[in-house]
Amino acid sequence: MAGKIDLRRLPPLKALRGFEAATRHQSIRDAAEELCLTHPAVSHQVQLIEEALGVPLFVQQGRHIVSTEEGRVLYPYVRSAFESLLEGVEAAQRNALDKPLRVQTYITASIRWLAKRVPQFLAEHPEVKLTLSTSGTDWEFDDKHADVGLVYCETPPDPAKFHWVPLFDYALFPVCSPSFQQEHGGAVDARGLMDLPLVAIYTEQQNWEGWFRSAGVAYDPHVPYILVDTCAVAIEMAVAGQGVALINGPFVDKELADGRLVTPVEHREVCPGGWGLVCRKDLKDNVRVRTFIDWVAGHAAAMG
Repeated sequence: MAGKIDLRRLPPLKALRGFEAATRHQSIRDAAEELCLTHPAVSHQVQLIEEALGVPLFVQQGRHIVSTEEGRVLYPYVRSAFESLLEGVEAAQRNALDKPLRVQTYITASIRWLAKRVPQFLAEHPEVKLTLSTSGTDWEFDDKHADVGLVYCETPPDPAKFHWVPLFDYALFPVCSPSFQQEHGGAVDARGLMDLPLVAIYTEQQNWEGWFRSAGVAYDPHVPYILVDTCAVAIEMAVAGQGVALINGPFVDKELADGRLVTPVEHREVCPGGWGLVCRKDLKDNVRVRTFIDWVAGHAAAMG
């Protein structure tokens, strides 16, 4: 096991950047421009190191600086240390890329939207490995077992802990197959839906109640529902002509576009919050996380 390094014997590490750049350029001004600092700031960094070492590192010759013998001795060690640190950072990044990016979402969001896009993402970013984890009951983002979540949040996650990128509104609207609509008399209003077979997710049965109330219809608590466990099942039942399902998000866009599903009533209830991508705040600039979030957000935006 390596022994402890007494960092107290080192000059300020941040100041070493200014020394390295000033030595390489033999110019305080050029070093300041490279580091996006002011001329006095780089001069101060060099002064801090000189004070820590007790020796001058540069001498002024006219309008230019020249390294002293001590500065020439120190420079290759500082340069080598920076190069070694950079190699370590790159090695750590390569190691991170070898681990799968863990993405959490719900069954319906996965089946109906995200999973269909994953092959394209991987084709465009072969350097990123990905594991997609789905659940029908765990709605909270599990940051211990996932790096990124595609989830619904009624209110944005705590900004002190999480990075949140909104994607879609949470808008509830009914869908059914054209044949189902014809079999049940064609066009209906919101009140008329209560007389039809309605498909409800057993954990979200209250969504139908909220939709009816937002449509201005007195809700009948005795409405018989066909209860299922996921929105994905509700969608399949609607496509098969077995009832009217209440949908949120872009999960039936294709079926609506090709006519396999219709909206028997055009009313939409826009609920609080929305769908979005979430990750821990300290991971938002991780190369894999940022690549995935930017890619998915771009695809969502392209949908309008």
